[in-house]
Amino acid sequence: MADDRNHELPDDVFDEVKTDRIQEVELKKTMESSYIDYAMSVIAQRALPDVRDGLKPVQRRILYSMIELNNGPDKPHRKCARIVGDTMGKFHPHGDTSIYGALVNMAQPWSMRYCLVDGHGNFGSVDGDGAAAMRYTEARMSKISMEMTADIDKDTVDFVPNFDETEKEPTVMPSRFPNLLVNGTTGIAVGMATNIPPHNLREVVGAVVKMIDNRVEEDRETEIDEILEIVKAPDFPTGGMILGVRGAEEAYRTGRGKVIVRAITNVETDSRGKNTIVVSELPYLVNKANLIAKIAELVKDKRLEGITGLRDSSDREGMRIEIELRKDINPQVMLNKLFKHTQMQDSFGINMLALVHNEPKVMSLKDVLMHYITHQENVVTRRTRYDLNKAEERDHILQGLLIALDNIDEVIQIVRGSKTVPIAKEQLKVRFGLSDAQAQAIVDMRLRTLTGLERDKIEQEHQELLKKIAELKAILADRKKLLGVIRTEILTIAEKFGDER
Repeated sequence: MADDRNHELPDDVFDEVKTDRIQEVELKKTMESSYIDYAMSVIAQRALPDVRDGLKPVQRRILYSMIELNNGPDKPHRKCARIVGDTMGKFHPHGDTSIYGALVNMAQPWSMRYCLVDGHGNFGSVDGDGAAAMRYTEARMSKISMEMTADIDKDTVDFVPNFDETEKEPTVMPSRFPNLLVNGTTGIAVGMATNIPPHNLREVVGAVVKMIDNRVEEDRETEIDEILEIVKAPDFPTGGMILGVRGAEEAYRTGRGKVIVRAITNVETDSRGKNTIVVSELPYLVNKANLIAKIAELVKDKRLEGITGLRDSSDREGMRIEIELRKDINPQVMLNKLFKHTQMQDSFGINMLALVHNEPKVMSLKDVLMHYITHQENVVTRRTRYDLNKAEERDHILQGLLIALDNIDEVIQIVRGSKTVPIAKEQLKVRFGLSDAQAQAIVDMRLRTLTGLERDKIEQEHQELLKKIAELKAILADRKKLLGVIRTEILTIAEKFGDER
């Protein structure tokens, strides 16, 4: 039988709960604090690139996942779904859509000046077509992206725990070339946005070399005017003509500016005297299909009169938009109207915003290059220390082997007379003053090492290591030599991957 009596609780029953578990806060301050935390998370962890390698976190994590998958340019393409899955599961738990979008973008030659991903399959088009689903497409690292990650296994950059502390991920890539300027970037954070155009690799490398040469040869800083003589304007992957350099120069000096980009066109005349405007290059990020639709709309609304035909004849050989004109229409007048009313002439706003020590900062071109050179100094220094430690460890072993070979009869006698390996090692250490590592190498030594030829090889390797150790120590002791190493390596990359505008 149910008990229908009223169970009234005493008035003070919630007092303890209220005291122990409920905290009174000021709503305004809490909202401000929470919003700032969210904004900084978006700025530092999602939307903005690091000035040192020019990569956003999702891009860096994709490339590192591909390294772990051994998905280099000399290996077969792998399913994008596998790459996205590994990236999301290990490093970037923010959904597969954003990861795949970033992967696709790094494989599109009309989006990136030098693609970091080599895509295989349908990765979209300049018409705005989307890429095929990730289960159909395949990818691998491009050759130039290997330069982004070169020597990452030599303690060149810091690693931090991932989101669940089960893996380690790099905070930045070694980046042997200035990717922030070479490939550019775009991103919208909270209350700020970045928009950096791509540039020509040879020109940017030329600017880096100029800054290094001025520091090494003349012991002075490089003036911005010297840099502007080398890097005059952006170099967009879709081509186009930049109208004047004043806007770019302003951006390079202050971090903010605007460039006007115009489509590349020429006029063809047939045997009947009829003119056709042929568009072969478009401004950066202009959607070709939308442009054609806009021209058709203007013709339909009679805002552009005199166009009798419009077709897209683009193929694998390149872009070709044909705009047929009436015989009485002046092609130059029509071009001026097209430039005015369509995206055949477009502006690109430059805002050189990136993370410096995890804080957003607007920088001049010189600032960006200086941060890159500083990063390379740090990377090469750490790599040189790593190589030096490895060389010294190896040479230490070789010295032990040479001691053993010089006293081989006594060594054999000690080893044969010892009941166990640890006893043999200890006696060798005491007799010849060896370290534990040297003694271990001796007891592990094969009989073929006793031949004269093998001894000569060990002696030769020892001499080569001594020379290498001296060179590495010289680099660490002299900043000018360190900068010389950076100069040589970056010039090699420019020679290997550089191209004309």
